[in-house]
Amino acid sequence: MLTDKNLCQEKHPVLYILFMIVIKTPKEIDLMQRVNQIVAQSLKKVIDVIEPGITTLELDAIAESHIRAKGAVPAFLGYHGYPKSLCVSINEEVVHGIPSKRKIESGDVVSLDLGAIKDGFVGDSAFTVAVGHVPERTRKLIRASGDALYKGIDQARAGNRLYDISAAIQNHVESFGFSVVRQYVGHGIGRNMHEDPQIPNFGKAGTGIPLRDGMTFAIEPMVNMGGWEVVLQKDGWTVVTSDKSISVHFEHSIAITKNGPIILSELS
Repeated sequence: MLTDKNLCQEKHPVLYILFMIVIKTPKEIDLMQRVNQIVAQSLKKVIDVIEPGITTLELDAIAESHIRAKGAVPAFLGYHGYPKSLCVSINEEVVHGIPSKRKIESGDVVSLDLGAIKDGFVGDSAFTVAVGHVPERTRKLIRASGDALYKGIDQARAGNRLYDISAAIQNHVESFGFSVVRQYVGHGIGRNMHEDPQIPNFGKAGTGIPLRDGMTFAIEPMVNMGGWEVVLQKDGWTVVTSDKSISVHFEHSIAITKNGPIILSELS
């Protein structure tokens, strides 16, 4: 593992102080892909059983059980005091919804965020599903947000700038009349859940630090049907939209390579 302190051009000297980006070797990227595959498999297990009547606590148990069965450990459990292994955010909940005895209902929009640790590396991914019938506008929100993630990933190439990723996400989302959350962002990932740099889902193309091979990111659009403002609930974790509009969340862990971006958490 190499720590590269020389990522910024001389015209951006302040960024030398603000960022300590860890460049991964091909072997380390391979280890990251392995743990991310466990995350992807575990998410699929959860998605496959979601139906009206199941509790979010049951979903958490399924995710944790599969992670441990694969020789990994949940990354979220105990992280800064978070009490569960899975984040389940429903309807107006944006991120960090805590599993409980709450039952999923038909018409719910359910965002699932999951992480795991194995061989010293962290995997992280999120996906949103509609349960039963939802309005077409809601389906469009889900499709647009998922597509925005891939548009952002496509910009994660050596020679591009960090906010090329951000602008691609923002432009796609806003072209449908939706908004990207601004208080919560994507991040670098590797041996730690959150590494430099932060990756907002909004920004000006052609700006930000230069991208290079070996960078590994968790890119995660959080998209609201209404305004972008959010509020933290009294539990200290659950974030909801200020206007109570529906929110969705998609995330992949990726690596920048000489052949372009590799999606580490896409189920192979």
